[in-house]
Amino acid sequence: MSSRAPSLMIVDDELHVRESLASWFTEDGYEVVTASSGKEALAILGRRHIDVVITDIKMPGMDGLELQRHIRNVDPDVVIILVTAYASVSTAVQALKEGAYDYLVKPFDPEELSHVVEKACEKIRLKEENVALKQRIAGISPEIVEGQSREMRRVLELVDSVAPTDTTVMVRGESGTGKELIARLIHAKSPRAFGPLVAVNCGALSEGVLESELFGHEKGSFTGATSRRKGKLELADGGTLFLDEIGEIPPKVQVELLRALEDHTITRVGGVQEIPVDFRVVCATNRDLEEAVREGTFRQDLYYRINVFQIDIPPLRERREDIMPIAEHFLKKFAAAMGRRVTGFSPEARELLMQYDWPGNVRELANAVERALVVCHEGEIKPEFLPIRPQGSASEPEPDDLSLQAVERRHILKVLELEDFNITHAAKRLGIDRVTLYNKMRKYGIERR
Repeated sequence: MSSRAPSLMIVDDELHVRESLASWFTEDGYEVVTASSGKEALAILGRRHIDVVITDIKMPGMDGLELQRHIRNVDPDVVIILVTAYASVSTAVQALKEGAYDYLVKPFDPEELSHVVEKACEKIRLKEENVALKQRIAGISPEIVEGQSREMRRVLELVDSVAPTDTTVMVRGESGTGKELIARLIHAKSPRAFGPLVAVNCGALSEGVLESELFGHEKGSFTGATSRRKGKLELADGGTLFLDEIGEIPPKVQVELLRALEDHTITRVGGVQEIPVDFRVVCATNRDLEEAVREGTFRQDLYYRINVFQIDIPPLRERREDIMPIAEHFLKKFAAAMGRRVTGFSPEARELLMQYDWPGNVRELANAVERALVVCHEGEIKPEFLPIRPQGSASEPEPDDLSLQAVERRHILKVLELEDFNITHAAKRLGIDRVTLYNKMRKYGIERR
């Protein structure tokens, strides 16, 4: 309802009452329809949705109280306001008992009726927002809220505690544990839920690009800046800013970000005007920021500014009771998308899933289930369909091509998949720089996803 004009129906057998009220509420911005009888009102309700009905009680044929009963059967969410020139306590009590929102006596002040209608529409709006919020929370990847372990219940308790505040949150965990999903859950449960959630992957951008991405730029501020552009901090105004992989921010941008977080003002690249911004910050990292502070690669003052409230997401290997509920969630999701008639996991497959350590966590588990469904069209998923093997298994078949290049390609691809193709993190895990990794990807025909 917040994105459309409220719809209002006026039911009265007197033409001048219908016309005067219709004119009044149309000027107030309502979408107004009128009906001269209860029968006509029900016919309109059968064709379209109405938010609020204002109806006279004393009318020929079907009176207002009877009309109210019929409306309750058609659409119980319609707000009904009754008016009458023949007031009595018993009639008012009966009307309110049967679900009327309010009861006014003619002659009434139009301003008073406007106030009642405005309050009724606010009630409808809050109810719709509550429904929308519940749907939004339910849609934030159930693999997070499906967790049955004590550890994940604790994580969700922390989310519930911090979400209603404006406190800055640091979400920490290994790659693939669901840090961004937790950030989205915090936003969805916060008072800023209907504002924007703006995400920035700080590890995927160079210093100059990241600075422009965060703060925006003015036309002509650098080569290629052909127009003014708002940055992510400005776009997050009224909502939440999610800074993923915050540990990768270069030192120069760290200084500018700290100022923005402390003053809640930003200056676009190439600009001089200070722009006020109002956003809540949620950060995520899988780096040891304390070590980065000691090494001097991450500012201590920025660290303290962003690490006000910390949520640690445990890796999947430390909460094995979550593995099967999450795997079954992905099985239903991917089977429906692929049209597979798969009934579940065989006992042997379940045992394999439970024994595996999942270095890529929930993301790796999702990939494993999806790949299994590519080759399994119906029946149960068996161990041979899963792209994993038990740790330390000597029976794992060797690939046909054992050349150095083939082994290197497979290893690079595996690390990239574990890091969700984050080049910075994959290069660090491989012990090489980003340029070398890019060159090897080109050499082996590995495309960035």
